Amino acid sequence: MDKELLEMLACPSCKGDVRLEDERIVCIKCSLRYPIKDGIPVMLIDEAEKPKNWRK
Repeated sequence: MDKELLEMLACPSCKGDVRLEDERIVCIKCSLRYPIKDGIPVMLIDEAEKPKNWRK
């Protein structure tokens, strides 16, 4: 994942900053985990892995 691209991304749910963790982009604020498919981040809330206590 390109570092410059990662710095431009924000969580679509809460607009929080994100970080790269394994093969996912993780929101620092709300903890949603977005997959990366074929090198492309899939920043869709419906595609995100949600933490157990997540509320919309």
